[in-house]
Amino acid sequence: MVPDAFYNAMIEGARASRIEYVDGFLIGVINDVVYDFAFESSNISTLWIAADARLVVTARRSALRSVDRLRASVSAGDAPSTTTELVVHLLRDQADVLVGIARQATGKVDEIEDSLHAERLDLNRVRLGSLRRVLVRLQRLLAPEPAALFRMLNRPPGWMSEQDVQDLRQSTEEFSAAIRDVATLLERIKLLQEEVASRVAEQSNRLLLLLSVVTVLGLPFTVVSGLFGMNVGGIPFNEDKHGFWIVVGLVAACTATAIWLMFRWRRK
Repeated sequence: MVPDAFYNAMIEGARASRIEYVDGFLIGVINDVVYDFAFESSNISTLWIAADARLVVTARRSALRSVDRLRASVSAGDAPSTTTELVVHLLRDQADVLVGIARQATGKVDEIEDSLHAERLDLNRVRLGSLRRVLVRLQRLLAPEPAALFRMLNRPPGWMSEQDVQDLRQSTEEFSAAIRDVATLLERIKLLQEEVASRVAEQSNRLLLLLSVVTVLGLPFTVVSGLFGMNVGGIPFNEDKHGFWIVVGLVAACTATAIWLMFRWRRK
């Protein structure tokens, strides 16, 4: 009879990956991606499993890729001979799914890196942020599983053979390697996000410099037009027939001086 710990785990909705030995059963909570996974954080679901020497019971709320791969393998004639082999097969299929996701994500990151100079920076930031959120959630939900497995393998159940324990340990190591690949990819995405952020900052600085230049160039026109536009007595060159050109010359001289000072400041 399946222990109450299995049903309690489903009722509580426990999401942390783990495998425990309770009342002669291996009770496992395994997170995986749904069958139609599309790099969305909501496409991650949970599989609950209970196994002893003769029985394996699983429960899930949606179709999972690793379970589908296991079903296809069994249909093709690759049927495990023991319940432990079934669990090992499931873990290896889950590791293969994770490796496939990491490869797809690597391809997407390569595309973003190649198109970084041609595409909009905002678009690349959105794509990188979405990938990072999914991979972080995968790593957070899956990473505890190998540690829990290693703890259980130090004191395996008596009904497990030495070969079953060795196979389970090997599958755990393969899964740990897949998680390390995801961690490496996350570091690469982080570096690309920093590169995109630096380019956005550089672009913003260029726009601010352009606005500053336009403001400096327009300052003499604003000051002179404001002074000469006042309806008060004593405005210079009011009676001079060449007054307009004199004012234009003064404005041009002030503008040229402002440009010279600006370029001199930039050279310094």
